[in-house]
Amino acid sequence: MKRTNFYNIHKKLGAKLVEFAGFEMPIQYSSIIAEHKTVRNSVGVFDVSHMGEVFVKGEKALDFVQHIAVNDTSKLQTGRVQYTAMCYEDGGIVDDLLVYKIADDEFLLVINASNIEKDFEWMQKHNQFGVELRNESDDYSLLAVQGPNSLKTLQKLTDAQIDMEYYHFTKLNMAGVDMILSRTGYTGEVGYELYFKGDEKVAENLWNKIFEAGKEFDIQPVGLAARDTLRLEMGFCLYGNDIDQTTNPLEAGLGWITKLSKQNFIGKDALVKIKESGLKRKLVAIMSDEKTFPRHGYDISVNNNKIGTVTSGTVSPMLDKPIALGYVETKFSEIGADVNFLIRGKEIPAKVVKLPFVKR
Repeated sequence: MKRTNFYNIHKKLGAKLVEFAGFEMPIQYSSIIAEHKTVRNSVGVFDVSHMGEVFVKGEKALDFVQHIAVNDTSKLQTGRVQYTAMCYEDGGIVDDLLVYKIADDEFLLVINASNIEKDFEWMQKHNQFGVELRNESDDYSLLAVQGPNSLKTLQKLTDAQIDMEYYHFTKLNMAGVDMILSRTGYTGEVGYELYFKGDEKVAENLWNKIFEAGKEFDIQPVGLAARDTLRLEMGFCLYGNDIDQTTNPLEAGLGWITKLSKQNFIGKDALVKIKESGLKRKLVAIMSDEKTFPRHGYDISVNNNKIGTVTSGTVSPMLDKPIALGYVETKFSEIGADVNFLIRGKEIPAKVVKLPFVKR
């Protein structure tokens, strides 16, 4: 298994380490609920160095990104970030990703850890534009500093003004480290992601300085388990759970990033047909007042008839209620619809609700 440059810190802090996307990653340090609430109420730090970074450079860099991704990257200005997805010819999702416009001829694509090899091969296969593709995933470390006190923490470490808008980024030096700092994250809170190169010593030094700066806010390390509960409370999709090769962005509620009006991109023809023929199922948010909570793969039912499947489920640490995302037949997808989680043969009453589960 691979290890990030923060591995020794995780060990020292007593993190529970598990295999994730080929890496030995911290799933939790204290308790999932405590870590979750730290991010919602103050500031927490995630090691997400397992994520992938692919740089696209060349005269036709924009044409390439427009071809492989469903969103309209031509609208992106330098210093901005865009959420998008790549699709197969049949409309199934290769991956969801972030696009950073570094310059007119250079973009950074941030992809999911479990998909790095697959995604990079996909990009190479569809590079008819003569652009340079560099997979620098192993060269970069990535920290996510998230929560209401994230700005106050990080501002102490740089002379640059970092109070930027959501989905913007800048290049700066923080605590002696050159980096890309972006106002992005997977938690729904104010937060920043720090992309930087350097060895274990550089990484550990930066980690220590961030924790020193956040000490007055009771800054805490946060594992991947709380990252999952945080993103689920906001209704953010997780590749491998809520979206994958068998789902398309329209049924997954990602129509807002799927610009069918732009010129040809991979999967466009299939997605146009899917839209014209009408969606057979939709990804919805479901909440229950009961105590039992559903997990990935559980059935969703009405009158003991299966109408769909749970893709992500947990108990919301902020609401103390079972919440889930799942695909249901379109006729059951309206807000307020009564549905059930089928748990150990018993129907647990629930309702289709509007996202996000937790309003910020």
